[in-house]
Amino acid sequence: MIEIFFKSKGHIVSSNSAAQLEELGFDDVLWIDLFEPAGEEKRAVEDFLETTLQSRAQAEEIESSSRYSETDTAIFANTNFMIPGPDDYSMEGVSFIISEGILVTIRQAPLRTFTEMQRKVVLSYRLYPTGYHIMVAILEGRIDLDADMIELMSKEIAQFNKRVSLGENVNEDFLLDINQLQENTMLVRENIIDKQRMVSAILKSDKFPRDIHSRLNVLIKDISSLLNHINFSFERLEYMQNTVLGLINLDQNKIMRILAFVSLLFMPPTLISGIYGMNIKLPLLENSWDVAVVLGIMFISVLAASILFRKRKRK
Repeated sequence: MIEIFFKSKGHIVSSNSAAQLEELGFDDVLWIDLFEPAGEEKRAVEDFLETTLQSRAQAEEIESSSRYSETDTAIFANTNFMIPGPDDYSMEGVSFIISEGILVTIRQAPLRTFTEMQRKVVLSYRLYPTGYHIMVAILEGRIDLDADMIELMSKEIAQFNKRVSLGENVNEDFLLDINQLQENTMLVRENIIDKQRMVSAILKSDKFPRDIHSRLNVLIKDISSLLNHINFSFERLEYMQNTVLGLINLDQNKIMRILAFVSLLFMPPTLISGIYGMNIKLPLLENSWDVAVVLGIMFISVLAASILFRKRKRK
């Protein structure tokens, strides 16, 4: 699917037809959004811009340290947009190409940032005179959404921490939930760092208009704040995980203590029964009270072991 945003009679209008490019010039088009594009749509854009668009496989093969590059006529940038799911998050790659001041975006999934940006371009076109401005605005919108996502994660971490503080049942499933939160936090951090590298590369570029740099500096500061917040959230999760492990170990120690106490109580009777069970002549085994006497000795040994254990516990 292709969405072309171009100037027409002082306004910005859009078209879903690749053939529209044949009637437009470089000064008319601002943004070409390719969502799951067909082959003919990509070729139409390549012919219009006289450049080659990256395929999805090529974009994914690019290392994170080389996701931004420039040529004499074009700028190529690749980044990941995070998509939240019921339990975990997924990454969706997005490619940005700027040639002749025209922004081309290539994506394979519906993204809220692009939907909102399309609406803003049509309603407030004077704020986005070039593709450079649109690209920076998309990054700003994405960082805002990432900030909302981080805030929701912080609330979820606070709920988990409250459960631990209230002494609710914490078990292996609870630990797995914390581990999933840690994985999500690391994924968000990786995504934010990817944006930080991209914005830093844009700041070093001479192709972007100077009036954009102030917005990019603010964006860098926002990203740094988000990274600090993510690091704090991860530290909270580690502390919570250690606390839960400590509580589980305490419960296990209580169980082991009970088992040790029971074993200690029955050790003397077991020894006595083993001795009097031997097939040899032993004292106290010459009348009808023999069983009662042996049972009495066993009971006294259990009582003595219990008293001794309690005295040592008080010390």
